[in-house]
Amino acid sequence: MNDLLYGTRNKRGDWKPKDAMRPAPVFVWPPRPLAILQWLPHYLLPWNALFFGLALLIWSFLTPSIETLRTLAPGWILYLLVRNSAVVLLVYGALELRLYVRRAQGNQFKYNAKWPTDNRSDVFWFKHQNIDNVIRTFAVGLPIWTAYEAFVLWVFANGWAHWVSFADHPIWLACLAFFLPMIHELHFYCIHRLIHWPPLYRAVHSVHHNSANPSPWSSLSMHPVEHLLYWSGTLLHLVIPSHPLLAIYHLQISGVGAVVGHIGFDRIAVGKDTTLDAHTYAHYLHHKYFEVNYADGLMPFDRLFGTWHDGTEAADDRMNARLKARARRLTARAKA
Repeated sequence: MNDLLYGTRNKRGDWKPKDAMRPAPVFVWPPRPLAILQWLPHYLLPWNALFFGLALLIWSFLTPSIETLRTLAPGWILYLLVRNSAVVLLVYGALELRLYVRRAQGNQFKYNAKWPTDNRSDVFWFKHQNIDNVIRTFAVGLPIWTAYEAFVLWVFANGWAHWVSFADHPIWLACLAFFLPMIHELHFYCIHRLIHWPPLYRAVHSVHHNSANPSPWSSLSMHPVEHLLYWSGTLLHLVIPSHPLLAIYHLQISGVGAVVGHIGFDRIAVGKDTTLDAHTYAHYLHHKYFEVNYADGLMPFDRLFGTWHDGTEAADDRMNARLKARARRLTARAKA
């Protein structure tokens, strides 16, 4: 498929969409019901439906019994770690293999023309982005993910959380499931802005931003403190009426879902003339410019606080003007 039908490529070979990103119509005033109805399939498909399907499979067939979960024990916690690692290896590994190892679609729809494995740098362990990212994912990210999951399931199993059933509260749980991706993005925005505070950025978040040209393995490559903050949104299910299935769904949105912003391609070819929209451009621009798109375009906070970048030259101008104004304020403050 000719990617120039959908975007442009500069002299360096970097590709960008020709159309500006549009915000989700759910937070646009005045309300536009028809636009919301047209947007809903894009909200649900493919990613959120995939994450919910994974959660349903995991809860139904790959989670220990309630009796087992009542007692914290190394055996079943290690099982959760192996299971979560297998899911990440399957999803991240499949995307990495197809797009970056086999390079099955070349650089079609690839934002950054360079390949991460071609960039050796001292900021990475062994000077290799993928090796660094894989180690951080499996040695740090997955154990902390699993610790949160084990704790939440243990609390549910012992009756210390408000576990409600789908039979008794179908509307509440269906609404909670529907809004969980928005809740996740709200939480992500808050902790993301926090760790961009300069002292925390230097000590913590810079580890993730070392992958300025991200690939799937960059998704969970973080400092341990960032992981602790990142997964903390799951604790919501211990303070509101919920169900373990939705807690696992929340973890899938956070864990497997982290790959959505780090694929590095705008579209994934799934046939000769068919592509899958990766919905990844907003977060790619955050990795490129650092101080835009702290959320992923679903929640309205970047637009409210002037940090939204829709991929256009006009957005570049607004960003540069904002950064120059901030530099002037800092300079004036230093001279005062």
